Amino acid sequence: MKILKIVLLIVGVVLIVFGLYNAFVPQEVLDIGPLEVNKKEGLTNQTLGMIGIGVLALIAGALIKNRR
Repeated sequence: MKILKIVLLIVGVVLIVFGLYNAFVPQEVLDIGPLEVNKKEGLTNQTLGMIGIGVLALIAGALIKNRR
């Protein structure tokens, strides 16, 4: 159970960080010579879902009890 707890905590943090990164860091879409186009997605359903699953994984990891 200790390994599952650690895995859930790590996965939760990674999903939250990746979701926030996708939401707030502009992505380069097109770069042709002096023309450069960037796109900022914002909070989409996919990003919110990723953050939500990350939060659930963190909560599950925090609530798992260790066996003796």
